[in-house]
Amino acid sequence: MIVWVNGSFGAGKTTLVAELHSRRPDLLVYDPEQVGLLLRDIVDVPTGDFQDLPLWRSQLVSLALGLLKEYERPILVPMTLVDPLYVSEVFGALATAGVPMHHFFLKVPAPELERRLRARGNPQGDPEAEAAGLRWVMERMVRCVAAADTMPDGTVFLDGERPTAELADDVLKHVGAM
Repeated sequence: MIVWVNGSFGAGKTTLVAELHSRRPDLLVYDPEQVGLLLRDIVDVPTGDFQDLPLWRSQLVSLALGLLKEYERPILVPMTLVDPLYVSEVFGALATAGVPMHHFFLKVPAPELERRLRARGNPQGDPEAEAAGLRWVMERMVRCVAAADTMPDGTVFLDGERPTAELADDVLKHVGAM
């Protein structure tokens, strides 16, 4: 099965998945952003967003299916995916392959997201890169927040302002025994 944790940048996806993984270290953590970063090193991304590359979406699915087949363990996926066409394409391909999926969406109000994103900083200490990265996520934040209304049926919405431990409890309770 796949447990997909979705939401805006700064919503707490990675933190929640880390908490889930600490409780269940047997689960695989698969971050499709790594596929996007690899593709960005190989090909031009005209829009600046690797999610716009059809190859990213197909490879995201292909690698997820390969991980499930090869390792036969559930996968935790922390990934913002809010374009309705891309959500339909990716989730549809996984459903067609018969993969059980639980989709969670962390809802966090825009002012709190902005506060979190500004507090992040850049680990490399490059102010120029930090400013560019912050602009990029801020430009997309409003769209990500609004996307909650377009998520597919079956999406479980979580209050991303609640403590991570409580959110992890909710996720584990919802998915049952993995």
